[in-house]
Amino acid sequence: MAWVLAGFCGFLGVAHAQTNTTAAIVIDGTNGQVVNAVNADQAAYPASLAKMMTLYLTFQALDTGKLKIDQELPVSDYAASQAPTKLDLRPGQTISVEDCILGMVTKSANDAAEVAAEGVAGSESDFTSMMNAQAILLGMSNSHFDNANGLPDPDNITTARDMAKLGMALYRDFPQYSHYFATKDFVFRGQLIRGHNNLMDRYPGMDGLKTGFTDASGFNLASTAVQNGHRLFAVVLGGRTASARDNLMARLLDDGFGGRQTPSDLVAEVGLPARPSAARRMLAALSPIGTAEAETVALPPRAPRHKGPVASRKTCTVRRGVVCPRTTAQARAPAHGTTKLAHRKTTKKPVMLASRNQKQE
Repeated sequence: MAWVLAGFCGFLGVAHAQTNTTAAIVIDGTNGQVVNAVNADQAAYPASLAKMMTLYLTFQALDTGKLKIDQELPVSDYAASQAPTKLDLRPGQTISVEDCILGMVTKSANDAAEVAAEGVAGSESDFTSMMNAQAILLGMSNSHFDNANGLPDPDNITTARDMAKLGMALYRDFPQYSHYFATKDFVFRGQLIRGHNNLMDRYPGMDGLKTGFTDASGFNLASTAVQNGHRLFAVVLGGRTASARDNLMARLLDDGFGGRQTPSDLVAEVGLPARPSAARRMLAALSPIGTAEAETVALPPRAPRHKGPVASRKTCTVRRGVVCPRTTAQARAPAHGTTKLAHRKTTKKPVMLASRNQKQE
């Protein structure tokens, strides 16, 4: 029986993501051409970079009028039960759409992401279906999302190339909301909420996007920076520490702006330690102990898999032996070269940021 379990664990580890391989990509924001890529199509866990898709769909709902920026959304029991990091929302409270956005961008709040998901789609089950449908439209052919916040789940899969496509789509499709990604802190109910993206404080021209971390994913970062009117988008997945990840990102951007290639061995050096055993790999992917951001917190047992206030589940549950319309990163190979983005909708009037404290970390 032990060898059966070991084989099953090993199969899961191979089928989903390699967690000790660093991946990186740099894309020219002007023409969508790949400037540099190392392991860019390697399957990896997105961690809180999944919130980039949650934000995309939230912006889309604002653009279509489904949501309003100052609209108060209810906090469900399920949303309040999400693991840290979070805004410590309580069931029965409400939170504005704008504060959900700011909470996701800065503190990577998992409860705020769930509130936004339920506000857009009614339940997380329906929202993840929207996430996966939008991923297809954006050409993210090797990504699959199984929750709105990026908390550990073996079915949350992406690649550096796909995340770069998503970052570009956020800025191209919703420029009126792109300023949110430059937010370093904001005031929520009298408390200063600080962001995790420390590289923005020291890299010239960086004005977004998003950090991410779980035990299984390592330290992830999607960034965009502009120098002399030239914008680059870059992604690093699987850093062993936040500082190693940030230093690699700075080097990638420096080389990108300078027209140089970053040596692949420098990318590999920032990776996670040697791959653990198959059983530990599976536990790391399933454990709620690794949060969706870099805060070590002892957590209660993971909440039941009922997603959102709506009782119904997905018609097709992703599991082994069942073929669903969209599963994990077993889809067709991604297209190389120019990044194809979804058709841009009509631009609305820019919105004003919520009041925030000007003090920076």
